[in-house]
Formats: sequence, structure tokens, C-alpha cells
Amino acid sequence: MIKDIPNLRVSDIALAAIPTPNAETNEDEWYIYLINKKNVPLENVLVSSKGYGILNKDKVETSELRHYVEVIPAMGFAKIETIMPELFAISNQYWVSFYIGKEIFDKKYVFVAESIQTSNLTDVPIIGKKGVLLS
Repeated sequence: MIKDIPNLRVSDIALAAIPTPNAETNEDEWYIYLINKKNVPLENVLVSSKGYGILNKDKVETSELRHYVEVIPAMGFAKIETIMPELFAISNQYWVSFYIGKEIFDKKYVFVAESIQTSNLTDVPIIGKKGVLLS
């Protein structure tokens, strides 16, 4: 029955797009990080990522990528993937699923089109760098 299905709300988990200078190209490389602000580890973490939107009046959609992280420690983080600046013009969705003990949680995070840019940088907890943060 529906009443028997627990309503597990995700909190204290964040996703961040963080620029990192590349000395060879003199341009920033952007990485997506999953941040665990909880006092317990996240286990069997699965992140599915895809981009979608309109570019030059054409509907575009990227391939869906899946990433697995066995454990993200309490108050820790994991680097998930590189994101190319060409994709900043479209929405970038990350569907995150993980276990805490025997309970499964999931949440969708979306960087809307044009939101990943240096003017939106803020302090990213735990990592200690500037980035575009979704909570």
C-alpha cells in the first residue's frame, strides 16, 4: 500500500560545478562534485547525467552517462565528471541515488541553461573552493 512506502527526503547533499585552472590552456576546466554534508557515509552512489535544451533553434540532448561511487564518506565529496563549457548553454541534469544503511534515497539536480558561469560562484562547503552550488 502507498502508506507503507516511506517518504524519504534528501537533505544535506549538494552538487557543485567547480572551475579548476588548467596551466597548459590558461582556461578553466569545470568538474561536477557530489558533496555529502551528513554525518554518515553514502553508499552505492549512482549518478546519471544528461544535458538537454535548445541550441541554435535546434532541440539537443546529450548521451546519458552513469557514474558509480562505492562510498562517499561522512562530510566528504566525490568528483563525478568533467563538464564541457559548450554544455553550459543547455540544462544539465544529475539524478543521484544512494543508500544510507538499508534505505535508498534519490534526488534530481538540474543546472538550468546558462547557470554555470563565474558570476554565480559561491563558497562550496567541505571542498573549500568556489563553485556553482545546488542543494
